Amino acid sequence: MTRTRFVILLLLVAYLATGFAEIRPEERGVVRRFGRVVARPGPGLWIGLPWGIDRMDRIAVRTVRQLTVGASPESDSATGLYLTGDQNLATAQFVVEYAVDETDAGLDEFLTNGDAAELVLGREVEALAAEWFGATIVDDALLTARAEFPRWALDRLAARLAPHRLGIAVQRISVDFLAPPAEVRDAFEQVNRAQAGMSTRENQARQDAAARRRDAAATQFRLERQGEAYRIEREGLAKADATAFRTRLEQYRRLKAANPAVLDAIWWDEMSRVLLGLKNRGRIDLLDHYLGKDGLDITQFLPPKRK
Repeated sequence: MTRTRFVILLLLVAYLATGFAEIRPEERGVVRRFGRVVARPGPGLWIGLPWGIDRMDRIAVRTVRQLTVGASPESDSATGLYLTGDQNLATAQFVVEYAVDETDAGLDEFLTNGDAAELVLGREVEALAAEWFGATIVDDALLTARAEFPRWALDRLAARLAPHRLGIAVQRISVDFLAPPAEVRDAFEQVNRAQAGMSTRENQARQDAAARRRDAAATQFRLERQGEAYRIEREGLAKADATAFRTRLEQYRRLKAANPAVLDAIWWDEMSRVLLGLKNRGRIDLLDHYLGKDGLDITQFLPPKRK
């Protein structure tokens, strides 16, 4: 009898222990009591009613999940083959990163519809890809899809998923593989290489133009500085000459007030210096040596020969 009671007590304790649950840091719990959600506990120890009354579902909300959509480089199937706006074909593969919505409503929706989340998400991404490629010519699609499509699709994907109530939040879309069909891939690669070479030459031309503009600007700056320095120098000399002239003019005016004939004396003094300078250079001789009884003999103006 005692052993029976002990077994019953042990079973009762084990049954009650089913109401205990540990929720890890990256998880959120959803507790349903007879099918109705009664709690959404966070990380830690949860104590509830035992199994059969409460049901605990732990959902990893901090885990980023990945879904691959479209073609793979090794696949020969028509999956991921999209018709472009100019009636060409392009193959693409996308990687979609998503996580569970941590809100209470998001947890409830994921608990209910989470099994269909990846199926619906993949179909919506494929539909958006078909729409984007259908509005883009093949050349632009192959050149810009990696940058343009993820941004374009993210802006529209949330509205597409909302009616399905999946309880997920898409964080990122990337183009993992992009190429023309295998039959024309070599031709497209040649075009891409040619366009890459053209872009390289354009970039080099822009760099050369920028370097020449910098050189021209440096030359302009240097010439402007030289011109400004020359202007300052000439202006300083002109001011010095003007100051000297005004000083001499003032001196002359003072001398003229004391001696009205001072201008004649100054003029003769200057002329004598000029004539002496010309004589020393052999350019002119004093006329007194050539005066005769008949006056001035102009045939003797030529300077004498030097020995």
